[in-house]
Amino acid sequence: MGREQARLRLGREKGGHASIAIEVSSRARRYDARMKDLAIHLDHRPGALADMGEVLGRAGVSIEGGGVFVANGRGIAHFLFHDAGAARAALESAGIRVVAENEVLVQRLRQDEPGQLGKIARRMAEAGVNIEVQYSDHDHNLILVVDDYARGRQVSEEWSRQP
Repeated sequence: MGREQARLRLGREKGGHASIAIEVSSRARRYDARMKDLAIHLDHRPGALADMGEVLGRAGVSIEGGGVFVANGRGIAHFLFHDAGAARAALESAGIRVVAENEVLVQRLRQDEPGQLGKIARRMAEAGVNIEVQYSDHDHNLILVVDDYARGRQVSEEWSRQP
């Protein structure tokens, strides 16, 4: 299980009554195992991203995180989906090419501690795991696509147990 943190908040409600709130969060996030990253080829032209977004919207598919990049004149998007199969079907039926479907590692970093990305990336590198894609989801979790998912998952789980 991941490292859990608790935060206690004390306050006063209307009428002068004391209130106590306890927030518990875990560094390692449990997620739906169906959650996947899709690598999507987008034409390098105005409106290509709009077309993709509209196709997904009509299909009722939500994007959970990701980004779009242009490299060597080609557009590539990496987006996170709870139901990658539905996303792939909608995109391909509209003629938008899905290049790859990737397993993802989801990791909660301590936002109040600078250098977290460097530390987990170094752990991956020391284990011989190459990070191919990195972005954040809408819940501020680090999303990683790696070249060796089994080993990357082991490193991620070990990281979650660290104080």
